[in-house]
Amino acid sequence: MAALHQALKAEPNLTPILDMVFQLVTFFMLVINFKAASLDTSLQLPVIGSALPIESGEHDVLVLNIMRDGKLRMYGEIRDVESCIAHEAKTARQSAGRASSKSGAGNDLPTTVIIRADRTTPYHFIHQVIQACQAHGYRSFQYRALSTGT
Repeated sequence: MAALHQALKAEPNLTPILDMVFQLVTFFMLVINFKAASLDTSLQLPVIGSALPIESGEHDVLVLNIMRDGKLRMYGEIRDVESCIAHEAKTARQSAGRASSKSGAGNDLPTTVIIRADRTTPYHFIHQVIQACQAHGYRSFQYRALSTGT
């Protein structure tokens, strides 16, 4: 009688539900946009008639938000310009497979630096950020503004 009682005991098959949960997690990981998190919406960008959006071919970009007082803001945190750019350059070199930390014409980073500065930011703050980027091997720059239609 005891063997018959054990044979009638049923356990649910969890494989289909685990498969579905895994597929949902994978879907949301692929869909999430991490680049949008690097944009600081509190900046008031300058208005220009021919502002262009980011081209879809750009894969490696570094977005730098420069506040009106010259402070660098990334992912909602105020950061030191020099140390932040040095860290990002080191990370870019590691991901590109280049462990060398010195800059030079043969060691330029393929990353495009997108500068988003508040419209009231004095230019010398922007120039300091550009010089720091160039010292660490960044050579491609783009500046962001609002188009007149926005």
